[in-house]
Amino acid sequence: MDHQTSTAIHRRTFLGRGMAGLGLVALQSMLRAEDKWRGVVAPLHHPAKAKRIIFLYQAGGPSHLETFDYKPKLAAMHGRPMPESMTKGQQIAQLQGKSLVCFGPQHGFRKFGKSGQEMCELFPHMGEVADEVCILRSLWTEQINHDPAHTIMNTGSIIAGRPSMGSWVVYGLGSEAEDLPGFVVLLSAGRGGQMQPIAARQWSAGLLPSRFQGVKLNSIGDPVLYIQNPPGVSRALQRESIDAINALNRAEHSALGDPEILTRISQYEMAFKMQSSVPGLVDMSKEPKAVLDMYGARPGDGSFASNCLLARRLAERGVRFIQLYHRDWDHHGGLKSNMVFKAEEVDRPTAALIRDLKQRGMLDDTLILWGGEFGRTPMSQGGDGRDHHIKGFSYMLAGGGIKPGITYGTTDELGYAAEENPVSVHDFHATLLHLLGVDHKRLAVKFQGLDVRLTGISGDVVKDILV
Repeated sequence: MDHQTSTAIHRRTFLGRGMAGLGLVALQSMLRAEDKWRGVVAPLHHPAKAKRIIFLYQAGGPSHLETFDYKPKLAAMHGRPMPESMTKGQQIAQLQGKSLVCFGPQHGFRKFGKSGQEMCELFPHMGEVADEVCILRSLWTEQINHDPAHTIMNTGSIIAGRPSMGSWVVYGLGSEAEDLPGFVVLLSAGRGGQMQPIAARQWSAGLLPSRFQGVKLNSIGDPVLYIQNPPGVSRALQRESIDAINALNRAEHSALGDPEILTRISQYEMAFKMQSSVPGLVDMSKEPKAVLDMYGARPGDGSFASNCLLARRLAERGVRFIQLYHRDWDHHGGLKSNMVFKAEEVDRPTAALIRDLKQRGMLDDTLILWGGEFGRTPMSQGGDGRDHHIKGFSYMLAGGGIKPGITYGTTDELGYAAEENPVSVHDFHATLLHLLGVDHKRLAVKFQGLDVRLTGISGDVVKDILV
């Protein structure tokens, strides 16, 4: 080996090991391709209530005023000017500089269950499980446009390159799945609203090793591209090829010490396992007709209903974090009619997922989240729509240590701002990690000399909604 080549290797070794030392010391010592990733939080910081999360993410910003937060005062003020005392100097998206007019609830509300939880009458099936859920009415966020609002809800930061919530969870806890990724993403869309794009960085591992990023499964067609071997390539030949490639990768890791090489090895192994596991995962032929009907699912149609059923199957197989993105909630116009479409798409399958998990004894340790990146304004846009809104909005939570049959927090009488028990995105994330047995202040990696966390430098656990 000549001096120039030797110097190059030494430089790369130094940089690779230096990077690991700065940000991923724990990973370097624990991440071995032949070992299953067990997580850096071992043992847990405290007893966990939940083992996994299913995040039913309603992308586009569903209106809290037509889902979970009824405002009779807003109905009474429909068509009248919005009080300037509430809105003066406040951040408003496309309504900035325009006349602000109160826009009353476009659909009625009812009380459901023994708990008397108020929900929009468009969601009767979710109303039937009202005694299983907690409605959180006082969330607020920092970003008023879709992409940065998605980013902070998913990563806790608007800075590009931060790990997503699912990546943090798998990095911290590992996964119980033997032949599937620990973090799986499914996408669906329907009628109504605007089809806002969803960027893959919302499930990125960011500055964590790429093995912790979410894996998107296709809802229509082959769930994973190239899941089948090409003609003439047997499973035995595939195994031999992967063994040979990974032997070269191990040799490269011995020379360079780059943890991403170990990630590459583990991903080859996972891809090989998924060739056997994924076809069985998506084969719904053995699901009873009664279960398909309960969800309203037609397997393979790419719908939210089918994805909810698939989420249950992923949870049964040990996947740690399952995120379903359902789009078209961006109702700048035609809110009243479009809400009917969206409710039809999500009402039955959301309730079915809660019921199904409970029947299987899985609801107690599965945390279900339902909501989007922000809410909608109490003021009208274009006469029949609502603009983006960050000061107060709602989420629904169930299972996994969440106190059932309660409503927590309030917005003011017009639904403009979180008033009683406001909950920030960082508080929300801190609470989710707490339910998984993780202290959000202790789950961190060093990056550029600083501790990086999902919750940044803030966040308090919302203890009043926990059992």
